[in-house]
Amino acid sequence: MAYSQSDLDKVRALRVKGVGSVTLSDGRRIEYRPDVDLRQLESDIVVALNLSAGTPRRAWRAVTSKG
Repeated sequence: MAYSQSDLDKVRALRVKGVGSVTLSDGRRIEYRPDVDLRQLESDIVVALNLSAGTPRRAWRAVTSKG
């Protein structure tokens, strides 16, 4: 799926408002559970935009302390 920066901006604005659906720039309408699904959609869009821009994904590793 191709996402645009305007899609990301729209999703972020809707998360603040708590709205339950969004229509993306390509015409797809997505219904979701506020914040749970929308947070995942936001994450998916960020990953897609980073990959299309050639931005490397960071690998995170849990660090635990012994003692």
